[in-house]
Amino acid sequence: MAEVYMAGDFRNGTTFEMDGNVFKVVEFQHVKPGKGSAFVRTKLKNVISGAVIEKTFNPSEKYPGAEIEKKEMQYLYNDEDLYYFMDNETYEQMPLNKEQLGDALKYIKENMNVKILSFKGNVFAVEPPMFVELEVTYTEPGFAGNTTTTSGKPAKLENGLEILVPLFVNIGDIVKIDTRTGDYMERVN
Repeated sequence: MAEVYMAGDFRNGTTFEMDGNVFKVVEFQHVKPGKGSAFVRTKLKNVISGAVIEKTFNPSEKYPGAEIEKKEMQYLYNDEDLYYFMDNETYEQMPLNKEQLGDALKYIKENMNVKILSFKGNVFAVEPPMFVELEVTYTEPGFAGNTTTTSGKPAKLENGLEILVPLFVNIGDIVKIDTRTGDYMERVN
């Protein structure tokens, strides 16, 4: 049984059902005006469509919590428009399309473990690890001794992702990427 949230209890990351959709609280603010009753101002993300809305709630309004299932799976390969993932416990394979993968597609590579997010059996997102290590397959040569990180150069990674890297990064280097921002973190080798 899913728990029930009162709007006054909303916190960042709370997921709940409203109007047949599932929303995640991105921002919230409890407002107590000088006159009138208190309210909760929120910014909500529809976890299935990705749309962000702003909504004001009465703190006593109740909404059922959404049971989001997270399952660790391994990315195996892609075949045209389908990307295959294997359940690490049952070894069953699940094909997903580009829409279901969303931005995660930029960061994953074969044999990488990811979290598959679903609601009532419907997959709506793939969560890559917070940090991934990928090999640089192409970048213009930099020059030795240049360790400034203020300027960068474009680099293409093994899975096709293009990012900005410091000038000292070369082809064949493994770089660590923050999947939340898409930013270069460090050179690993």
